[in-house]
Amino acid sequence: MSVPALLPPPGLDPAKFRDPLITARGEPRAAVALRSLETLWFNTGTLCNLTCRNCYIESSPRNDRLVYLSAAEVRTYLDEIARDRLGTRLIGFTGGEPFMNPELPAMLADVLERGLEAMVLTNAMKPMWRMKPALLALRERHGARLTIRVSLDHYGTAMHEAERGVRTWKPTLEGLLWLTRNGFNVHVAGRRFSGEPEDALREGYARLFADNAIPIDADDPVALVLFPEMDAGIDVPEITTACWGILKKSPDDVMCASARMVIKRKGAEQPAVVACTLLPYDAQFELGRTLAEAAGTVRLNHPHCAKFCVLGGASCSRS
Repeated sequence: MSVPALLPPPGLDPAKFRDPLITARGEPRAAVALRSLETLWFNTGTLCNLTCRNCYIESSPRNDRLVYLSAAEVRTYLDEIARDRLGTRLIGFTGGEPFMNPELPAMLADVLERGLEAMVLTNAMKPMWRMKPALLALRERHGARLTIRVSLDHYGTAMHEAERGVRTWKPTLEGLLWLTRNGFNVHVAGRRFSGEPEDALREGYARLFADNAIPIDADDPVALVLFPEMDAGIDVPEITTACWGILKKSPDDVMCASARMVIKRKGAEQPAVVACTLLPYDAQFELGRTLAEAAGTVRLNHPHCAKFCVLGGASCSRS
C-alpha cells in the first residue's frame, strides 16, 4: 500500500494580521493589558557565536540589528523600576548570546545588588566560558538569585545539532555540566521541533540528566521549559476577543501581560521598550522609550502572538 506524501503546512493567509484592531474576518482583535511588570528583559544585542536554523530572533555572528546595551543604559531602567515601585521581581538577559556583551557581568551585579533576581539565556559555549571568574564571583555573592538557562534544543546530539550546527552539542553539554557542578541555579530550554509528545521529550531529557548527574527535574516545566516552534509564514488563526472564552484562557496569562523587553536598534541614540522578547523588529510592538510609556495595551497582531503565547501557552519568563 502506498503512503501518501505529507503536504507542507499552508502558508499564512495574506489577509491576516494586517489591521491591529480587526481580524481578516472582521472580528475584534484580542488585546492584552499590562497587569504588572513582573519581568523585564534586556536584549543585550543580536550578535551570537552561532547561526541557528530557526532562531526566534535571527541572531548570528553578523546580525547587529540590535546593538550591545551598556550597563549604564540598563541602570536607567532599573532606576525607573525602583523609583516608580513597579514591583518587578525578575530581570532577564537574552540575545543573541548575552555573554558576548562585555558589560554583562556589570549588568548582573547591578541587578543582583538591588535584591532582584536575574536570569541569563545562553548556549553555554565559549563566550560564557570566558566569563567564568565573574560568574563564580556573582554566584558566591548572590547564590540562587542568579539563574542560568541553557539552550539544549533536544536530548539527543543529532537533533540539537540539526538546529544549532555541527560540533555544538559537546561544548554546550560541557558548559551545562560546569554550571551544575559549580552550584549555579540552572534551567534548560528545549524545543518541540522533533514532533515527539511532551511526555516523551521529558523522558528523554530525564535520561540525559540522569546519565550526566545533572540535578534538574525534567518534569518541572520551569526547570525544563519546552518552547513551541514558530514560523511567521505558516498559517495560524487570529486571536479575537471571543477566543478567551472559547479557549478558556485569560489575557492575564499571556507574556505581554507581565513582561516587556528593552532593545537598542543599530543607529538609535537610545534604547526602546518593546512588547515582548519575540518581536523586536516589528515597529507596531515598539511601545516607548521608558517603562511608563510602554505600559499600554498590546494588540495581538502577529502570528507569534497566536502560535507561541495563546495557543502554545509559552512564556520566556521563568513561570
